[in-house]
Amino acid sequence: MTKAMLRAGLAACAMLCAWPLTAQEAAVPVTVQAERPGARIERDIFGQFAEHLGTGIYGGVWVGRDSKIPNVRGIRSDVVAALKAIRVPNIRWPGGCYADEYHWRDGIGPQAKRTRKVNAAWGNAPEPNAFGTHEFMDFAEQVGAEAYVSVNIGSGTVKEAVDWVEYMTGDAATTSAGAERAANGRRAPWKVKFLGIGNESWSCGGAMTPDFYTDQMKLYARFIRNYHPDQREKMPGAMRRIAVGPGTGDTAYTEAVMKAWKTHDWAWNIEGLSLHNYTTGGWPVSYSSTDFGEKEYATLVKETLGMDGLIAKHSEVMDKYDPKKEVALVVDEWGFWAAPLPGTNPGFLQQQNSVRDAVIAALNFNIFARHADRVRVANIAQMVNVLQSMILTDGPKMVLTPTYYVHKLYLPFQDATFVPVDVGAGVYRYGDLAMPRVDAVAAKATDGKLYLSLVNLDPTRTATIEAKVAGSAATRASGEVLTGPAINSVNSFAAPDVVKPKPIAASVAGGVVSVTLPPASVTMLALE
Repeated sequence: MTKAMLRAGLAACAMLCAWPLTAQEAAVPVTVQAERPGARIERDIFGQFAEHLGTGIYGGVWVGRDSKIPNVRGIRSDVVAALKAIRVPNIRWPGGCYADEYHWRDGIGPQAKRTRKVNAAWGNAPEPNAFGTHEFMDFAEQVGAEAYVSVNIGSGTVKEAVDWVEYMTGDAATTSAGAERAANGRRAPWKVKFLGIGNESWSCGGAMTPDFYTDQMKLYARFIRNYHPDQREKMPGAMRRIAVGPGTGDTAYTEAVMKAWKTHDWAWNIEGLSLHNYTTGGWPVSYSSTDFGEKEYATLVKETLGMDGLIAKHSEVMDKYDPKKEVALVVDEWGFWAAPLPGTNPGFLQQQNSVRDAVIAALNFNIFARHADRVRVANIAQMVNVLQSMILTDGPKMVLTPTYYVHKLYLPFQDATFVPVDVGAGVYRYGDLAMPRVDAVAAKATDGKLYLSLVNLDPTRTATIEAKVAGSAATRASGEVLTGPAINSVNSFAAPDVVKPKPIAASVAGGVVSVTLPPASVTMLALE
C-alpha cells in the first residue's frame, strides 16, 4: 500500500467514523419550565383493563377458592400484591368486546348454579361465569382500585343495565336489588366510579352508526342511576358515564356524541368520551413480540408517536362543543398489539413483552401527560396475560413485564402537575423513518419534588442529557433507568429479572444535571 493510499483510507475512515461519534457525544439540552405548570395529571390515566379473554381472568386473576395457588377468596394473592405496588387507580371490566355479550345475572349467586357458556368473542373458550360482579368488586377492593364497569348496550337492554347498577349500589334495607346483593354475600353497596356505555359500538359492539349509537346512549345515560349515598347525581364523587368514541382518526363518533352533549338538557349527561388506539404495525397484526430487529422496532415506535396527533385531532372536535373541557377524553384501550405467540390459541391474544414495549408504554404516558387537560382516564390493554400486559402467569408462576416496571417508574406522576419541557431532541433515523431521538416530560409530584421522564428512542446510541430548571438551579438528582441487553429482551419465568429498573448515575454542576441514557431506555429522575 502506498502512502497516498494510506492517507486516503485514513481520511475516508475519519469521515465515516466522525458522525456517529459526534452525534453520540453531543449533549441533548433539556430545560424544565417549572415556572409554567400545566394541568393535573390524573392518576386514572394509569388504569388497567381486565377482559374475559384468554387467561386474563381465569388463571391470571381467578384461580378459585380451592386452588393450591395462594389466594384470597379465589383471587391470586401474588397478582394482587403486584398491582397494589403500582397503585392501580381503576380497573375496567368485563370488556372490551365481551362487555356487549355479557349478562350480569349469569355471574351472581352460588357458583354451582351460574350459567355456563362459550366465550364466542374470544377463542370459543369455556366461560363458567365463576368470576362475576362479586368477584370483580372483591378483586378491585383487594387491589385498592376503583371500579370501571362497562354495561352491555349491544345485546343487552336499558333495563338490564339499570338493574345491574342498582344491584351494585342500592341500599340493602330499602331496595330489592340491594337485598338480593346482600343475600349473595355483600350487604354494603359498592361504588362504581366509571360506567362505560357500551364498547366499540361502531364495530364489535353492534356496528352502529354514530347517530343510532347516540340515541341509544341517551337512554342509558338517562335511566341508569347510581344509588350509593356518596355517588348521587351532581355530588363531587358522582359516577362518571363514559360514551363510546372513536377507534381511529375518523371523527364521526366524536362529532355525533359531542354535538348531542352540547345540546343536552337536565334529563341526561355524560362525563367522558372513549378513544381506542393500538400500536399494531397495520391490520391484520403480524409483528412478533419476540422475534424482531431494528426495522420493526423503528416502525412501531414511530407509529406510537402518532397517538399525540390522534388525541389532538379528537380534542379539537371536542373543544368545538366543549371549550371548558368538561368531558374527559378516556383512552380506555391502548398498547402494543402483536401477533399471538406461536402454539397459543389465536383468540387468546397472548404475547410477550420486551424493552421495545417499555419504550412504547413510556411514550404513551408522556403523550397523555401533555394532554392532561383533556385526557383524564386511560386503561392499558390488558392487565394479565393478554396483549401488552403488566403480568404473565403460568399456573403458580408469575413474572412482571417491562411494561409493569414502566408503571412503577411513573408512580410520581400520579396526581402530579404537568410541567412543560423544552428539549433539543435531535433525530433518530432508520431508513426513511425519522423521529425525535429523545422524548421528555416533567411533573411536580405530590411529594413536592420535580420529576423528569427521559426516553431514549434510539436503540443503538446513548444520549447524554444536560438538563436545567428554568428560574432555579438543581442541586441534586437521582433516579432509575429501565432497559435491557437488547430491544427484544424480555422477562421470562426462567429469567424474571432481565429487564428491571436500576439506579442511574446523574451529576450536577452549576445547576445543570448531566446523565447518559442507554439506548432504547426509560429513565425517571428526581430533581431537587
